[in-house]
Amino acid sequence: QGRFFSGFAAVPPLSPAIMLKLVASVLGLATSVVAEEWAVLVAGSNGFYNYRHQADVCHAYHVLVARGLAPERIITMMYDDVAHSVHNPFKGKLYNYPWASLDQAKDVYAGCKVDYSGNDVTPAKFLSVLTGDAAVAGGRVLNSKASDHVFINFVDHGAVGLIAFPDGSKERVLHARQLIAALWKMYHRGMYKQLVFFLETCESGSMFEGILPGSLPVYAMTAANARESSWGTFCN
Repeated sequence: QGRFFSGFAAVPPLSPAIMLKLVASVLGLATSVVAEEWAVLVAGSNGFYNYRHQADVCHAYHVLVARGLAPERIITMMYDDVAHSVHNPFKGKLYNYPWASLDQAKDVYAGCKVDYSGNDVTPAKFLSVLTGDAAVAGGRVLNSKASDHVFINFVDHGAVGLIAFPDGSKERVLHARQLIAALWKMYHRGMYKQLVFFLETCESGSMFEGILPGSLPVYAMTAANARESSWGTFCN
């Protein structure tokens, strides 16, 4: 059932799918349907002053790969103008943590595969990626099945009932009900068994609070509630 949490204190119970995997592991059995894991990572801003968003997405990419998620099942969207910005003192590199020295520092931009960049980072293309509409997206899209697990991580700016995309015009925002409609469409198309959505924007809780249907197998975690700002910790 759809669950929404604002903040990071709540921990959901183990899902039936995870319990099944644990039992199968103990008994040495294999399930007939193998669930795959997919991810969509999005930085919805541009400009060097939004450094942390692209750094966070590249960090998330490496975290997923390090934990065994196949790169071909990760789709990344970011404007990709920060690493090579004239304002970047470390050209071609991104860091998402204030390391004590450059010898310790991990460049998260290295090896971070970007599928959609520049003017291709739009609400329409994002929704098309989620719903598997390659004709509109013009690139890689989710090809997940009804037995699969999907993870979405979106970092950017937002306001009550919306999240932004590069340039911030009225045409470059995504409203809460558009997002919920896309999650419904994905489910009815058999694109996930469980979906986890991490959203880091100001007023991010407003994208789910009171409108995420309980009948959807979606777990949404937001950095802020529907009425408060979300603050960067590093690279702000």
